[in-house]
Amino acid sequence: MKKNIVVLAYSGGLDTSAIIPWIKENYDLDVFSLVVDIGQSKNDLKGIKEKAIKSGSIECKILDLKEIFVKEYIYPLLKSGSLYEGKYFLGTAIARPIIAKAQVELAKRINAFAISHGATGKGNDQVRFEINYSILAPELKVIAPWREWKFKSREDLLNYLRKKNISTDATLKKIYSRDENIWHISTEGGLLEDLWNEPKEECWVWTNSVENSPNIPEYILLKIKKGCIVSINNEKKTPFKCLKKLNQLGSLHGIGRVDIVENRITGLKSRGCYETPGGTIMNEAIRSIEQLVLDKESMKWKSQLSIEMSHIIYEGKWFSPIRYSIQSAIDSLSQYITGEVVLKLYKGTVTAVQKKSIYSLYLKSYSTFGSDSVYKQSDATGFINLFSLSSKIRSIQNK
Repeated sequence: MKKNIVVLAYSGGLDTSAIIPWIKENYDLDVFSLVVDIGQSKNDLKGIKEKAIKSGSIECKILDLKEIFVKEYIYPLLKSGSLYEGKYFLGTAIARPIIAKAQVELAKRINAFAISHGATGKGNDQVRFEINYSILAPELKVIAPWREWKFKSREDLLNYLRKKNISTDATLKKIYSRDENIWHISTEGGLLEDLWNEPKEECWVWTNSVENSPNIPEYILLKIKKGCIVSINNEKKTPFKCLKKLNQLGSLHGIGRVDIVENRITGLKSRGCYETPGGTIMNEAIRSIEQLVLDKESMKWKSQLSIEMSHIIYEGKWFSPIRYSIQSAIDSLSQYITGEVVLKLYKGTVTAVQKKSIYSLYLKSYSTFGSDSVYKQSDATGFINLFSLSSKIRSIQNK
């Protein structure tokens, strides 16, 4: 017999603070709050366990999964080179599977009856959470309060907590909706809902503006092994520490800002301002080595895999067979993505100015515009005749 417990993905924000008493009131279940630390602000984690207990949770567990998040989720994403709709580094999407997995594992361990999240009925996260729940633990009941309760606004939630004598730091002055982890921070809502409004500087949290970034460029050396960043300026670091350091450098130089209107899973379009400074630097480095190592057909195949993977991650299908299949193909292509890159960080840009790999297919002796003794230019005549043969035949037939 399962215990009358629901495991809640708890952030300490207004929504999940209201969810705890609401579930107890409407489902007669005890709430076990789970906080997954994947590199969000320390301010968000400060006193969060006490806050959950005061809201009515029977227990609150904080899991430190920062290193696992970067190594097992972000680094595979980086190998794939996935950018949703060409710009978005999938910072929110990539975080949901690891949270869902941690919830499910806890729910099974304590023999819980249900699992819950605070995602709204308009957004992507409800889909991402629940598709992972269904893959990992279809037997668990899912409670999604935003699709059930009668609250319509932030003010409604504040009034509800006030009636329950539950204190909160939240106020009506909150302008933006934000999501943060070690990979990115997103900003949505407020003045951004009018597409004619340029983002104000308050929209950006991590990164300097280009105007306020250093006037002198900074050069850094990254070493890559099998598609993964392993050291910065010859200093070996764990995946998490690599990303943390590059976030600092990228933020200083105003790197990684994106303002995009994207297609949500639910069919709505939404605008988001995303900051992914370290990820932007890492992506440029890895793609630079790919340019040296992968042949034409492999590059074409890789680009197709990247697009497909971006949609799979965006839709929350991290634990699906298709994700594992594509990841295997990407891992295969990444076996030779090993080398060194010198990157120039300057005024919002990151540029690979030096790059080398022991597996490089670029040979100066062949590619030079100068004199060489290895490439016979007359060989191109026969190649062009064969390469254009079908076009030539078609033209003859059409006359």
